[in-house]
Order: sequence, then C-alpha cells, then structure tokens
Amino acid sequence: MITFPKAKINLGLRVTGKRIDGFHDIETIFYPVGLSDALEFVVSSEKVNEDNLVVTGLNTGIRSGKNLVINAAITLREKYAFPFLKIHLHKAIPIGAGLGGGSSDAAGMLRAINKCFGLSVNENEIKAIALELGSDCPFFIESLPSYATGRGEVLYPIEAVLDGYYIVLVNPRISISTRVAYHNCNPVKPEISLKELINYPAAEWKDLIVNDFEDYVFKVYPQIGTLKIALYNSGALFSSMSGSGSTVYGIYYEIPKIPEHIKDFVIYEGWL
Repeated sequence: MITFPKAKINLGLRVTGKRIDGFHDIETIFYPVGLSDALEFVVSSEKVNEDNLVVTGLNTGIRSGKNLVINAAITLREKYAFPFLKIHLHKAIPIGAGLGGGSSDAAGMLRAINKCFGLSVNENEIKAIALELGSDCPFFIESLPSYATGRGEVLYPIEAVLDGYYIVLVNPRISISTRVAYHNCNPVKPEISLKELINYPAAEWKDLIVNDFEDYVFKVYPQIGTLKIALYNSGALFSSMSGSGSTVYGIYYEIPKIPEHIKDFVIYEGWL
C-alpha cells in the first residue's frame, strides 16, 4: 500500500502558556500544502518479529528504529493485530523545518495500516494514538485546514481560506530544534484570536498574524529572516516562518518571479 503524507504550514503561531505536563499551550492555524513524502509498505514475506524500514530521499539523521513511522506501527500493534511490514519511506519534506513531515508520516502510517488491514479504528481513537506520537500528529489524520489549540491536538476545522492562492516554500537547510525554540519563547495570551484574524483578507495578514518563534529564530539565524524579506520583496501578500522553523513561505495572488538569490532554497511551489 502506498500513501503520500502531506506537509503543513502554520498561519500564525502563538505560544499562550506553559503547562504543568511540560508542554506548551498554543494557538495556530494548520494548513495542508502539496509537498509530500511517499510511504509504502508490504507484508513481510519472511518470518520476522519486527518491522523493517528503508528511508530514501532527504537524509533524516534518524536511525530507522527511532523513526516515527516505526513508532506508529509499534504503537498501533499494542492494541491491534496485523502482520510485520517491510516499509519504504521516501523523504521530500525536510526535517526540523516546521512542516510537520515526521508527524505526517506517522499519521499516514496509522491511516494506511487501519485501511489496509480493516482494523476499523474509529477517528477519535486513531487521533488519540496519533497524539502519543506527537502533538501535531492528530491534525494529519485528516489534514484539513484547522484552528488548533491545546498542544495542537484540539482541532476545529475552518474554511479553506487560501483556495486559489499560490504558495512558495523556501528552506535554508537549517534544522531547528523545536524543544530549544519553545525554551526561548515567552508565552503570552493574544488579545485577538487567530480564529478571528484568519477571516481578514490575506493581504492584511502582514500586520495582524504573527509567529512567536520568529523573534528567537531570526536572532540566531538572521538568514531565515532575510528569506522572509525576500519573499515580501517578490510580491508576497503574506510571508511567515512555519512552525518553529526553519521553512519560510510566501502567499501570492499569482505565480511570482522568485529572486535569483533564493531560488536554490525553494523546496515547493504551487496553487493551494
């Protein structure tokens, strides 16, 4: 079976508080984009007692046994019986990029196993299992535009406000530690919720919608902030870092002319 786990961007990201469980409360809009990995598995033809994973494409720097795809299969197998698998993951979504690639792969694995083997795991349970793997994993079970609170797992579907817009993703090949990014942020409750701000025209978001991680990340890696400026200079209606970085995206009315000095950093572009 083969599936194509999609990346996401964050339309705004506010860190609203520190939780007693060590996590942070956030407010964000998760929005799926066309960039995707490829995930395929078959039932192992040999008598084995574990899953086998081969990763191609972008280097993850993660040992196969620690990959979230393997963790997804192991976690689901604790509750449901299905054969051991030979898995191939082809990575196109960079890691440490704020695009949720690992979480999307894990969620894609859960969904694909559930469908392939007729496990009949309902949506609420599969999202609960996904949450064990990562705070944003539940979003990728459906990958619908969503307003998210809590750790990112409390999801409210919203309208596809970017339908008909063009997006450009640029990545400076820097991996940002989410843990370090959260450690260097200052939680604050916003005066106006993103749920309201997202209803303004995209051309007005520049002065309304913010990502709380940008202050820290742009200080440590000023070249990432430079990419955001370059996208605005190329005509973007709105530009922001996604998640805790390092990917920056630009939203456009039409296909833009990308500046020569950032063309090598473009990892995806297309209509939303």
